[in-house]
Amino acid sequence: MTLDEVVRNRRSVRGFLHQEVPASTMQEAFTLAQHAPSGCNAQPWLPHVVSGKVLRGLAAALRLAGSEGDAPAPDWPVRGKYQGVYRERQYDAAASLYTAMGVARHDLEGRKAAALRNLEFFDAPHAVFIFLQDPFNIREAADAGMYAQTLMLALTSRGLASCAQGALSLYPQIVRSHLSLPEDHKLLFGISFGFEDTQVKANATRVGRTPVHEAVRFHG
Repeated sequence: MTLDEVVRNRRSVRGFLHQEVPASTMQEAFTLAQHAPSGCNAQPWLPHVVSGKVLRGLAAALRLAGSEGDAPAPDWPVRGKYQGVYRERQYDAAASLYTAMGVARHDLEGRKAAALRNLEFFDAPHAVFIFLQDPFNIREAADAGMYAQTLMLALTSRGLASCAQGALSLYPQIVRSHLSLPEDHKLLFGISFGFEDTQVKANATRVGRTPVHEAVRFHG
């Protein structure tokens, strides 16, 4: 694929085959992602890739916390409610997703079940958790975002699917415990990845993008 094709083909996939990604392919994608830009070339991101028994154990622990209503305690502030045009975009994306899944707007149980799927990594065989080490903050978080996008594009170019998930950061203590990580590793988000399961209804979702003339302001 050309770069344009890779960017246009990357999307959030919410259903994966159990087929594992070859280790050599993962090495290629993560090696390429290291070329992402960062302030002063600090490369502050700390990715931890989980697979196999570790991933399954973590999925069980996260789902249990979510299903029992444990209060989330993310390391980073959860975004506030969107307003105006941002709320409209959020609503449109959610409507497209739930329509594809056949979940009605007032089906609270169906929506809860859909939310819990996040904590199961949508059955992906792999996930990567992106951490920052104290005292890094918002500028380094921007670096981590550029790293994540570079990684997801690298995965897309190799025929793989991915989904960046803020939900995977809701219970950082559980993640740190399973990965034996110190407290100064602050969890930003996770990315599930693998081969897309095209039979999953959620994967029929398609969302649009704001036209350039509405999004970008050119000066001079």
